[in-house]
Amino acid sequence: MNKMFMSLRTAADRERFLADEQAYCTEFGLTPGQQTAVADRDWNAMLDLGGSIFYVYKLAMLDGRSMQYLGGVFTGMTEDEFVAALRSGGRING
Repeated sequence: MNKMFMSLRTAADRERFLADEQAYCTEFGLTPGQQTAVADRDWNAMLDLGGSIFYVYKLAMLDGRSMQYLGGVFTGMTEDEFVAALRSGGRING
């Protein structure tokens, strides 16, 4: 899955992915669970299934999502709440 996300660095591959996401995922050998996580944009499942945040972020960027958005998803906050938490010094209990 990480190899597929990394491929999204090139415009040609982003176009191929957007044209047929399922075929693109199959081409990279993603499991059915990984393909479902990608199709549903289930960011937590992508990490649970072996995705690295650094590579998963490439898909988020393709969707116009920010790192702060993902931070919110991973911490159970909205993007605005996550940004506010960062601006107030971050989380207290790690």
